[in-house]
Amino acid sequence: MKKILLLITVLQLLYIPGILSQPAVDTEIYLLTCGPGTETYSIYGHSALRIVIPEKKFDLVYNWGLFDFDTPHFAWKFAKGRLNYMVGYTTLTNFLKEYNYEKRFVISQKINLNQEETDKLVTLLNENLKPENVEYRYDFLYDNCSTRIRDILEKSIGNKLFYPPDEVKKAVPTFREMINKYQMNTLWLDFGIDLLLGSPCDKKAFFRDRMFLPIEMQKELSKAVVNRDNKMVPLLSNPETVLDFSVPGYKQNFLTSPSMVFTLFFIIVIILTSSVKRRKMTDYVDIAVLSIFSVLSLVMIFFNFFTDHQQTEMNFNILWLNPLLIICLILLIMKKPGIVWHKIVFYITLIFIALMAFLPQGFNLATVPLILLILVRSSARAGFSWNPFSLK
Repeated sequence: MKKILLLITVLQLLYIPGILSQPAVDTEIYLLTCGPGTETYSIYGHSALRIVIPEKKFDLVYNWGLFDFDTPHFAWKFAKGRLNYMVGYTTLTNFLKEYNYEKRFVISQKINLNQEETDKLVTLLNENLKPENVEYRYDFLYDNCSTRIRDILEKSIGNKLFYPPDEVKKAVPTFREMINKYQMNTLWLDFGIDLLLGSPCDKKAFFRDRMFLPIEMQKELSKAVVNRDNKMVPLLSNPETVLDFSVPGYKQNFLTSPSMVFTLFFIIVIILTSSVKRRKMTDYVDIAVLSIFSVLSLVMIFFNFFTDHQQTEMNFNILWLNPLLIICLILLIMKKPGIVWHKIVFYITLIFIALMAFLPQGFNLATVPLILLILVRSSARAGFSWNPFSLK
């Protein structure tokens, strides 16, 4: 269904020039806020602008969240942070049809703009819809379907728009905490994203920053006011529910959560390596364990140094998922002890644990059993005499 809607939008773009070049006096502009969906890319919700001109029977919805799954090398471009998103438009009927199909709520709020501000917004929108501007490089925190709407409103209204003062810094949530609010019911996704997001996501998300999330933008813009002849009026009118659906629920099973699975994995590996007397079998277990961690280490290297995603840079998870694990794996496969390398891995992991609470980054609790597993097995391979699992 998304591909069909995207095709309709792309075809419509061919006829966009001049369609809004002269907005009428009775032009009305609405903010549409859409609820979370069940797909990974939709759990954070969505935002769009609806423009209505009754006398012209004009009623279209504009949004900056379009992308094409059929883009060549889609997954690679997404991983590299080089996937372009598009601005497009469709009819309100088509727009609501998709959200009704996905059972996602849609809330509408009229944006209180005067004629001058409306004209400015339409001018900016037409500029966005020019062929050379239709695509843009998506940035999850700073340039997405919500921030584009926030920015176009700020440019249209100018210095007459006022936000409430920011809270005391200690009370301000981080970007990671804001994101986690929308992932708390999808524990595996939460673990994966937490693992990939680096320390830039642990910066404080002040009032304006929080608008990178559609539902948060709706809440924050509802607090904004506009100066109209020295009288402060709300930027948004009271919300009206267009589609009424509850936020999707997820069945939580503690036994299959990352924390439980990794804890069981830790226990099984410890039991196997301590109870099996044959060195060869222990080698096989450690090769399997190191293979998993080596893959994760390669992922850390890629997202730290070889992607344009700023949010995955400076990720301190690379300290415990460090490249030396790959060397240890190779040496183990070659049947070489590599004691020195295992010692280095052990000390780096130990230092990481000691500094974990002081590093400028949040860590998912599910990583704890994995970190401890590296600590135990690296110390065993390093031959420390105090370790009962040490391999002589």
